[in-house]
Parts: sequence; structure tokens; C-alpha cells
Amino acid sequence: MVSREDYLINKLSSDYIGDDGAVIGNRIYSMDAFFEGVHFRREWMSLAQIARKAMLVNLSDAIAMNAQPLYALVTLSLAPDMGKNDIDEILHALHHVANEFGCEIIGGDTISGERLDFSITIISESYHPLTRKGLKEGHLLAYTGILGESKRDLDRLFNGEKISERSRFIEPVLRQAFIAQARPHLSVGMDISDGLFCDTNKLLNYNGMGFEPLLEITDTIGSSGEEYEMLIGFEAKFLPLVETIAKECGTTITPFAKVTASQKRYPCVDHHD
Repeated sequence: MVSREDYLINKLSSDYIGDDGAVIGNRIYSMDAFFEGVHFRREWMSLAQIARKAMLVNLSDAIAMNAQPLYALVTLSLAPDMGKNDIDEILHALHHVANEFGCEIIGGDTISGERLDFSITIISESYHPLTRKGLKEGHLLAYTGILGESKRDLDRLFNGEKISERSRFIEPVLRQAFIAQARPHLSVGMDISDGLFCDTNKLLNYNGMGFEPLLEITDTIGSSGEEYEMLIGFEAKFLPLVETIAKECGTTITPFAKVTASQKRYPCVDHHD
């Protein structure tokens, strides 16, 4: 069954569609929405944490493509109960995290709405972008870091529990150094925003390939969305080198599947329906 997101994307006729961002020359253009009631609730996080995550999840698309973020355009919908101090807190957090990645906020738009919503466009630059195209039979699929924390903590929030301020649900970790150093050895890559199962299926669909599992993936790991770790594919001969780079960059990689010429897919509950 085709999801509404895939249906919409398939209706758009552009050669630039298909990756985390659109590659035009050496510039990459990407955009994500971050909406109250969909991606977060205000009672779960401070305004600074919300704004910081809104910028991080947008920067993640550029980082995933081995690009340097240059500029950001930010559109804000402000809820009726928000005052000047709230606006200051949001703007300070947006600028702070953008500056951490060398990105300048150069404009956008502001409207009065019913909720706190963000829509952010990132303009980045790359001379060797990492895309989703290029997966071949025999390649290994792997993910960085440890998956599952985002889903576990989201479930806790839904149950009215508190979570750590360092939770990956609140503060995603972007693997910029790892992608930059490992890029010569990687064939494909994307960030994990919809869960390992769904995002692996996207990668396989885009390349017309299937997979053979190398280890059992639990639902907690496979269905944990908004992780923003990296899903990567590469030739098996590069595994020791990629593992070494990951260790030097303070992370790990877990090979979980081998690419095959098949139609095998993971079970995926679409987050966009």
C-alpha cells in the first residue's frame, strides 16, 4: 500500500526529488516541518529545547548528505499565548544551534497561529554529497550509534513520565565528523527519522534491491523514529575501515543486513498516515 507521503512525492515531477535534500550544483536544499501536536507537545519540553530540536532535525538532512550547512530560512507559527519572552527564548535557541554548525539564519516568515509550528529550509554545500542512490548486491547496511531510546522515551512521555534532558528524543546527536571522514568509503546514506525498518525500506525501494538479515532487529530498535542516527550502505571490504572511523568519531556502527537482488522488506508502520 502506498502511503500518502509516497503518493504525494510520486505526483511531483522533478529529477531532484528522492534524497534528504535536492542537489543542484554544489548546493543542497532541504526542508522539514516541526509541528506542535505532531512532533512534540509543549508540556514535554522547554521552548528552548523545542526550538533547538527543530533546527537540529533540519540540519540533520544536510549532515546526512555530507554537506556543510550555510544558511537557514525559518518560518514560525506562534501560538496565541506566546509573548515576547517566549519569542526571545525560541530565537536564541535557533541561533545558538545554527551557529554550532556554521549556519546563518538569513530570513523566513512569522505568522500568528493556533500552535507553535516550525518550517525550516536549509541551504548547504557539498562537493561530494552522500545520496540514497548506489546500493548494490553484496553491500552491507549498517546504522550508527544505539537505536531505541527515542521510541522508549516517547512512550514514557505519553504515559506522563519525565525523561532525561539528554534523551535523544530531546537532543538528537548528528554524526557530522563520522560522515565527513567515512564518505570516501560509503555508497549510500540517509538519516533515520522514520525508524530503521521504514527508512531501510525507502533505501531498498529507491535502489530496487532487497536484503538478507545479518541479525535480528527488535521492534523497539526497528520502529524507533526521530533517532537521527545514520543508515549507511557500503562494500563489505570497507567494514573494518568504517568501524575504525566510527570509533575515532566516538560512535559505533552495527551491520544488520546484506543487500540482495530480492523484494524482501521490513514490516513498516508508516508515520505519515
